Amino acid sequence: MSNQTYPKSAELLDKAMGLVPAQTQTFSKGWTQYPKGVSPVFATRADGGYVWDADGNKFIDWPMALGPLLLGHNNATVNDAVAKQLDNGIAFSLPTVGELALAERLVDWFPYADRVRFGKNGSDATSGAVRAARAFTGRSTILCCGYHGWQDWFIGTTTRNGGVPSAMAELTKPFPYNDIEALGELLAAHQGDVAAVIMEPMGLVEPGPGYLEAVRQLATQHGAVLIFDECWTGFRIHAQGAFGKFGVAPDMACFGKALGNGVPISVVIGTAEVMETFEEIFFSFTFGGDMLGIAAAGAVLDVLESQPVLAEVDALGRSLMDGTADLVADHDLGDHIALSGYGARHFLVFSGDDADGMILKTLFQQEAMKAGILAAGWHASSWAHTDDDVQHTLRAYDGVFGDLARWIGAGTLSENIHGERVQSVFRKP
Repeated sequence: MSNQTYPKSAELLDKAMGLVPAQTQTFSKGWTQYPKGVSPVFATRADGGYVWDADGNKFIDWPMALGPLLLGHNNATVNDAVAKQLDNGIAFSLPTVGELALAERLVDWFPYADRVRFGKNGSDATSGAVRAARAFTGRSTILCCGYHGWQDWFIGTTTRNGGVPSAMAELTKPFPYNDIEALGELLAAHQGDVAAVIMEPMGLVEPGPGYLEAVRQLATQHGAVLIFDECWTGFRIHAQGAFGKFGVAPDMACFGKALGNGVPISVVIGTAEVMETFEEIFFSFTFGGDMLGIAAAGAVLDVLESQPVLAEVDALGRSLMDGTADLVADHDLGDHIALSGYGARHFLVFSGDDADGMILKTLFQQEAMKAGILAAGWHASSWAHTDDDVQHTLRAYDGVFGDLARWIGAGTLSENIHGERVQSVFRKP
């Protein structure tokens, strides 16, 4: 493996310390998520399945900006659509023909959808849907399962809850996935006051037989709005998201990330009955209908309609996931590393107590980075990645896992960390 060097990243990080709180706009992209000192901190450009850092090092990009780049960086169809729109304006003083055309297309795309509203990021969509559900039902309590963005109603349930009034946090109750009894108990405990059940219909594991159907039934039975947060599953598990894969229709669904292939756009779709609430609630912002995101989304849908994107992304991702699992077994690391997820999105799970898990993850990232892998510990494969990328990654992981096995056997894990140990975004109280 050839070592990468990062003097420019170090210089820029020092500058950022005095300019940007947390030194990043997104916690999961920041320097705490990689071993500081032996990994890149700032990027300068990207293309296809690759990213270049401030020091000119090239990496295979598996995190792909936290998932939106389903088609890869600089997809020509999306870029052309955005460039064409630039010639015709970006923001307007009136609603645009373009936003109406995309809304009509999305209603045709999703059989359960009658109405559409646009936002810029996933938190816009999930928070708008929650507000609509509260207005529609006249109730306050929200039951949630998964990650739903940075707004007060959700983030107050996490360890990053600074600045969220306790009265707000108490209105949202998390429930565990694939446990229908737990959801039923929460609905019963808050009988008559649950406005919405909002959930990621699939995270890293598939729903158990009948689980989503039972969630749908319970929500209806208790008069709660069912919201699917599909910012991740949208366009990765099926072209029609969870409905297409599992056949269960929510009252509202939220999409983002892959919809714009990196250009900011999100959407709330749903039934006419619930979505008409958006006539009255305040879900309104200057850039809700900006035409760059809308143009990008139309181009993404064009590609998904004309090319076997999802099948190819899943196959390539499955090859990477299965190959990684085989290497874990070959190096007898099954007690320390597991894989969770599916072809288009999967994670390496480092076991042991928190300290040991983070030490293993840090070493994995440190060593994989030397081989030109932007190693976040998870993979969001894209249509731009190639089999050569997969094979290069697996060859690198073979060496990394060999080192980890040797260091575990010798009891020298900590001694081999050359940078700082990575940190969790969400921390235990």
